[in-house]
Amino acid sequence: MDYEDIDKAYEEEGRTVVLSAADLKSLPAESSREIEVVEFVPAEQLDPIMYERPYYLEPDSKSPKAYMLLLRTLQDTERVAIVQYALRQKTRLGALRVRGDVLMLQSLLWDDEVREANFPSLETDVKISDKELEMSSALVDSMARDFEPEQYTDNYQVQLRQLIAAKLEKGDSIDTEETFGVAASEGEGGEVIDLMEALKRSLDKKRGKASAGSSDESSAEGSDDGATAKAASKPRARVKKA
Repeated sequence: MDYEDIDKAYEEEGRTVVLSAADLKSLPAESSREIEVVEFVPAEQLDPIMYERPYYLEPDSKSPKAYMLLLRTLQDTERVAIVQYALRQKTRLGALRVRGDVLMLQSLLWDDEVREANFPSLETDVKISDKELEMSSALVDSMARDFEPEQYTDNYQVQLRQLIAAKLEKGDSIDTEETFGVAASEGEGGEVIDLMEALKRSLDKKRGKASAGSSDESSAEGSDDGATAKAASKPRARVKKA
């Protein structure tokens, strides 16, 4: 069976709905190419557990000033832009932040994707003496130093390359194109999004909504309906391959 013949399915209360690729592409979130700026938050409020894959953002050669303006603004305000965007049939949450002298888009886990730790053993009352704490602190102090990632080596990758080189030398190899049907260098190119233009549209849209909201509030003053609006969230649908 080929991969393109596999559809996804959603199961609920004993019933299964099959979702084809065409069904998923018809979703508004999937078809959107906007990068929506939701808000700007202090960087320290983002829990590192939420961080996923990072992407370096290259400025458009036609508008490097807009890129640098956003970069400098995020630096000066010490804020991170929270954005939403669609990628690979999913709506994503991301953090637009500064790393060095470039902008980086880092995908984030949704709140309901972060699992809380619940270990019953931690509920036990553990006695730690001052002497034990002193010895433990001394050990930490003896090994304390600045983090230098370049001094660490992925030994698995080193050994894997050695294994590959040894097999190539012995002639124990296969023809990539003949075996897998495509040349090793072939592959689909990534979609290029004009980030600055997408952000500009998002910010302009936000300003428009803010202006409209101010007008609505002034005209709605004095209403006594007493209604209170609150957000309601539903658990994310569990999707499985059919």
